[in-house]
Amino acid sequence: MFETLRRNRPVHWNPESDGGAGFWSLTRHADIVAADRDQATFTSEKFVNLEEVDERQAAIRRSMLETDGPRHLALRRLLAREFTPRSVAGYATFLRGLTARTLDSALAKGTFDFVKEVAADFPINVLARMLDVPDDDTGRLIDWGNRIIANTDPDYADVLLHSAESERYRDLPFRSPASLEVFEYGRELAARRRGGAGTDLVSRLVNETPRDGEALTERDFDNYFLLLVVAGNETTRHAITHSMRALIDHPGQAARLRDDPDLMPTAVEEFLRWASPVYHFRRTATRDTEVGGTAIREGDKVVLWFASGNRDEDVFTDPHRFDVARTPNDHITFGKGGPHFCMGAALARLEMRIMFEELLPRLAGIRYAGEPRRVRSNFVNGIKEMPVTVTLA
Repeated sequence: MFETLRRNRPVHWNPESDGGAGFWSLTRHADIVAADRDQATFTSEKFVNLEEVDERQAAIRRSMLETDGPRHLALRRLLAREFTPRSVAGYATFLRGLTARTLDSALAKGTFDFVKEVAADFPINVLARMLDVPDDDTGRLIDWGNRIIANTDPDYADVLLHSAESERYRDLPFRSPASLEVFEYGRELAARRRGGAGTDLVSRLVNETPRDGEALTERDFDNYFLLLVVAGNETTRHAITHSMRALIDHPGQAARLRDDPDLMPTAVEEFLRWASPVYHFRRTATRDTEVGGTAIREGDKVVLWFASGNRDEDVFTDPHRFDVARTPNDHITFGKGGPHFCMGAALARLEMRIMFEELLPRLAGIRYAGEPRRVRSNFVNGIKEMPVTVTLA
């Protein structure tokens, strides 16, 4: 469908049947990039998922994602230096050891769920270290991410997004009651670390003032902490799972990568393009404008379909071909040059590179032991279960 839209109607109006006003879908790479960079015309302040919130809800639920301009930059800078390529490179030795332990445990079983034993276990332990929380808490962090992000999946959600019951939780992120548990957990950490000299992410949030001089309120902290818990877990997990699935489905590409490990940095970019773990983010037009000759009115919702942009025939030769040596690879999985470019991009790249550098040499073979099961969502491109059987090298 995205291919059809890119060709015939790249700026397409989608009506909504759940009470929403409808939205414009941007499906071409160039249009998505242009809109993502232009926060003056396409704001995140009206929220970045499809749900429409009133001003009261917006004030309660606003995080860095739903903030533009100087305040957004000030909030990013609180933690941005912890996520630079130089800073995350300091985790490489830790990541090698963590990867080895994760793979030792999983591969010894022969048959296992790749999501549970590898893809979910690995990035959450990195996040736990950055937050300086006990390893025993990682299960709760994974559970919270599942219940919050997959709020349209009956296997995960406490309350389904469009159910009548969700109105009780309309002031919570993703209308998920699990958010209350994350808030409570974060507040306990904050209380213990306020006034201390810690360098973990929580300590920085509670003890540093953003550069604009406006201190974080308790609500600001709640929403920032929840964003870290969710974003630091869900996206990399799904990217790793999709990458493994692609290598199973394309054994020739896996063999090529195994034979030429120097290809790994290039392969990671193809993994990211192929996986597109976040399907979309939404913006809202701040004025009457047009995209590709199509008129868009002030107040219209505009959805940037990154998953479509990552298959744009005008940018990627043979875009439906998985190629670990693809270059150039101008994917937009993290955004591209805009103010909301993913802060965790360098860490995700490092995690994925080390995972597959360690995993592939151990495998003589890997095959499905059951049908992969997808997360029911149009927001995250997730796989919640992927049973595999491995033969060790």
